[in-house]
Amino acid sequence: MSGKNPDPCAGAMPALIVVGGGLAGALITLAMARWRPELRVELIEAGERIGGEHVWSFFASDVDEAHRALVEPLIASRWDGYDVTFPGYTRSLSTAYASVTSASLDAAIRDALPASALHTGVKVRALGTTWVELEDGTRREAGGVIDARGSHGLAHMAGGWQKFMGQTLRLAAPHGLTRPVVMDARVEQLDGYRFVYCLPFSQTQVFVEDTYYSDDPGLDLPVLRERIGAYAKARGWQVEAVDYEETGVLPVIARGDFARFWQGDVARAGVRAALVQPLTSYSLPDAVRFAAHLTTLDNLSGERLGRTSHDWAANHWREGRFYRMLSTMLFGAAPPQERWRMLARFYKLPEPLIERFYAGRSTLADMARVLVGKPPVPIGAAVAALAGRGRVLADLDPRGAGEVA
Repeated sequence: MSGKNPDPCAGAMPALIVVGGGLAGALITLAMARWRPELRVELIEAGERIGGEHVWSFFASDVDEAHRALVEPLIASRWDGYDVTFPGYTRSLSTAYASVTSASLDAAIRDALPASALHTGVKVRALGTTWVELEDGTRREAGGVIDARGSHGLAHMAGGWQKFMGQTLRLAAPHGLTRPVVMDARVEQLDGYRFVYCLPFSQTQVFVEDTYYSDDPGLDLPVLRERIGAYAKARGWQVEAVDYEETGVLPVIARGDFARFWQGDVARAGVRAALVQPLTSYSLPDAVRFAAHLTTLDNLSGERLGRTSHDWAANHWREGRFYRMLSTMLFGAAPPQERWRMLARFYKLPEPLIERFYAGRSTLADMARVLVGKPPVPIGAAVAALAGRGRVLADLDPRGAGEVA
């Protein structure tokens, strides 16, 4: 399968090959098509569809005004605000919220790229700064290559996992939701901090995701399906069908050795470059910012792209110290069944602070405000957690590759 548009430059060596058609790779491709249309860019994706099976959601405050034109065509649903619910209280927030689906991402890529520049169902065996070797042995050359294939684990890093199953439920009657429920933590606390996330796509269609901040990356799919069904039943929803299902296991970063993590000269993007908010695992804000930045480069050679992506990711790592500290406290200082208290306290803070937190742009004043007052975890446990090493976030070489600083 490939894009539908004709390509007047078909056969010419591309200026850039993006490997991986997930969110990060797709956004880079779309940004180049929008802001650098004179360049030939090719996208290679192992799956048959761009984006796989995913729903990505974000707050309007996550995306700068200058970059909104890139994201706008991808939005499948949007709402004027959202709710959170914890034992003892519910809060409604006014920050606009939106969702991008795999279908909307796939459609946007196929509309933006000429037929010969999109390669789906194609696996990559190896790659370098200016070349890609496909599984069938074909070698493709380019001015530069970006590896955006994603990652289920992060070498030389430690922390925990955010894991989930989401289902789009078709109901027999309206569900009654008018806006997303980003966190419903009134559910039984199992396997770490557990909450349910709901997106009302229509009056009778709702996406329900059962999410865990867990020490263990394992997913028991039959059990999760049962829990989603039980949640729907408890809300009085009669499920006629499950229209869609997705699962995910995302690293929550508490600490690591960035220098050891980043090895090699090939440019990286997305989770493969650790471009995520360390505590929430949100990747869309960073993916948008990095994609837009790449379009401003006057030199897209493989060597320049490698240096640029390394420096961008290294700066992101330095700026993420505060969020990694909170991740360490969440996983190390609070008993698993009590982790919800940290998030409950956080959601009593001012709304602009919450917006900056999710966007990964907390100010020093924000950081102080998050930490002052009665702590949601015992002081002694917090200190002990900050001195700990954490659990490795990848299956690594037993000779010591899993050790983290």
